[in-house]
Amino acid sequence: MVAIGPRPQTAKSNSASKEDTDVRPGSSASKYNIPGMDLDDLESFCMKPAPQGYTIKCRISRDNKGIDRHSYPTYYLHYERDDGKKIFILAGRKRKRSKTSNYLISVDATDLSRDGESYIGKLRSNIMGTKFTVYDHGIKLGKPGINIDRDNLREELVAVCYETNVLGFKGPRKMTVIIPGMNISHERVKFKPNHERETILSRWQNRNMENLIELSNKTPVWNEETQSYVLNFRGRVTQASVKNFQIVHQSDPEYIVMQFGRVEDNVFTVDYNYPMNAVQAFAIALSSFDSKLACE
Repeated sequence: MVAIGPRPQTAKSNSASKEDTDVRPGSSASKYNIPGMDLDDLESFCMKPAPQGYTIKCRISRDNKGIDRHSYPTYYLHYERDDGKKIFILAGRKRKRSKTSNYLISVDATDLSRDGESYIGKLRSNIMGTKFTVYDHGIKLGKPGINIDRDNLREELVAVCYETNVLGFKGPRKMTVIIPGMNISHERVKFKPNHERETILSRWQNRNMENLIELSNKTPVWNEETQSYVLNFRGRVTQASVKNFQIVHQSDPEYIVMQFGRVEDNVFTVDYNYPMNAVQAFAIALSSFDSKLACE
């Protein structure tokens, strides 16, 4: 696969990057607060969509130091305040002894256990590593302990599909992201499948898209100056990488629902907008880190 680089700085992109540094909506009175969001309640914050008209800017750091960290690094998501201070939001790590890629996600940087109180969700792939589903901390269908009203049945939060590249064509890799839609109160429609055919992936494959939103990565453009594919990350991404991407809806490709890209060897930016939430954005980023032999 080819690397996606940031667009070279021009007069046009410089003006765009200035917008990126302007004071964000709602930050004049309570300068560093996110409108309608409470960072003191991480679990609630992570499941709520970004406020409309407000970009939540975050950074992922990858810790791969240690005996087994190279194969099983820990990833940390921090919210970046306007004053440069970083506030911890989520941590994730690939689980060992799992038949498929399986990442546990926690709101505690020091507690990445499935049985811990801070466990908030997980990301799981298929055997090929090309399709991923993100779940909350509910109980899997068929397991003991599910309440009669099924309120503790696990919820599906997002599905990610990478297009297979078995012929080895050179070009940007392609991905599709499917998230639950929003109701009239701007709350996420809950997907708690009672059968395999009701999962987000199955519904997407059967084109049963009621209450689902299909997103995809924005197609990068070829830049003659750099002889590479580029996207305009508005100054938030500085290094070219095959993993850099922007997620959009095809009806409005200029509205960036999420973007992800490398700034240092083990540091990446993750920015997301309504209707996406922190767990969804973090999990999508984790799926990009995972090796996909069929996609490379």
